[in-house]
Amino acid sequence: RNRCQSLDLSGNTRNSFLTGNPDSHRNLIGKGLRCLLDVPHTSGQEVYRNANHSSGRFFSQSSQALGEKVPSLLISPVGQPPCHFAAWNIQINRSFHTSPSLQAAPVPLFWIIVKPAQKLFAIILGRSIRNWWKALPPNKRELFKESARKNKWKILLGVSSLGVVFIMFYFTHLEETPITGRARLLVFGKEHFRELSQMEYDMWMEQFKSQMLPETDARYQVVERVVGHLSESNKDIPQVSALKWVIHVVDEPGVNAFVLPNGQVFVFTGLLEAVSDIHQLSFILGHEIAHAVLEHAAEKASLVHFLDFLSLIFLTMIWAICPRDSLAVVGQWIQSKLQEFMFDRPYSRTLEAEADKVGLQFAAKACVDVRASSVFWQQMELAEAMQGQPKLPEWLSTHPSHENRAEHLDRLIPQALKIRESCNCPSLSGPDPRLIFKLNMQHLLESSKGRGPPNSTKQDPSKPKLDFPHT
Repeated sequence: RNRCQSLDLSGNTRNSFLTGNPDSHRNLIGKGLRCLLDVPHTSGQEVYRNANHSSGRFFSQSSQALGEKVPSLLISPVGQPPCHFAAWNIQINRSFHTSPSLQAAPVPLFWIIVKPAQKLFAIILGRSIRNWWKALPPNKRELFKESARKNKWKILLGVSSLGVVFIMFYFTHLEETPITGRARLLVFGKEHFRELSQMEYDMWMEQFKSQMLPETDARYQVVERVVGHLSESNKDIPQVSALKWVIHVVDEPGVNAFVLPNGQVFVFTGLLEAVSDIHQLSFILGHEIAHAVLEHAAEKASLVHFLDFLSLIFLTMIWAICPRDSLAVVGQWIQSKLQEFMFDRPYSRTLEAEADKVGLQFAAKACVDVRASSVFWQQMELAEAMQGQPKLPEWLSTHPSHENRAEHLDRLIPQALKIRESCNCPSLSGPDPRLIFKLNMQHLLESSKGRGPPNSTKQDPSKPKLDFPHT
């Protein structure tokens, strides 16, 4: 049984979750967990030397000297319990997000070009209607009003017909989500979306071409084994076996991982430093694979496209009704925010929760200790709490809060354990990692009572050192 020696949390506040989007993810300040990696047929000292040569930052930030031998982190075949970490230190100072900065694939290029033109046309049309109405003499305005009252049923029928067209379009483009069976709108073809994802793949490869770890790097091989183990254990799912999963490990401190719809897996070394064991890493990568398998990129782009098209009608009405351009601009901003907070963000949180559920199932079939999944998010929650970060309400984010995410996973874990048992996985030995985390939190609270004030020279309370044993 190996033990994790300390968890050192310190730093500042959360930052943007997605690039340019302050609500998407939380910023976790520090330097991340030490993932001490090993590969088969290679001595721990050689792995240390190899990984340290590739990225001095990866090992040199540890607050304690490493021993002569680096403990192994191996993916065991199904039926054998995975190996574990020996020690880790964490000092979180990076934003964690398990999705790419862009959607997993860009929307069709035609709509990227046309969308601004559509909004501009709606604004010009609405403004022209307003100016035309203002220019009418009072007597003609009354004639139009009287005509509208006489033909109100015809106008109502025309508006209702337009609504029926939109409803028919929506229901004729509904499809069933793989695995979960949830009905969802899908406007863009899945195959076309995977082709377009090649464009984003080329963009990421160009951006990170000097930061890609070689296949001989220990960290690369760990990710490769985790993804290979997950895909092999879930090959009975057609959507999993249909994709060729290609691994890319980026030497980048951001705590991030994402999977493109065509099976290209990107993992930042910052994520490897942030997880405390192989089980947490397996769950997170299972979550990202679930996004690709469930085709969430095409689904989200389809919903955004549908809502944007509907919003053109309201945008035209806003610019036609508002008496001044300044009021129309305010009305347009309010309309966009209502769409964002009433539809876009709640829908994104729904997709994240679904990916958590399916990712947990993937991990369970791979004989992972699924109980560690909620511990990861509790660690993220702890990191923010220890640094006194303001706790923003969940409705401001595209992702569930760390606390709600951990609670959601705790509700799913019993079913995941049944799936794990049905796959003839070895029994889980040792204490529940959730219990270990809880006991350490109690120890932290007790020890903090005797801690000096913030200006005390004994220890900075924003940088507590915690002992988290992992079995």
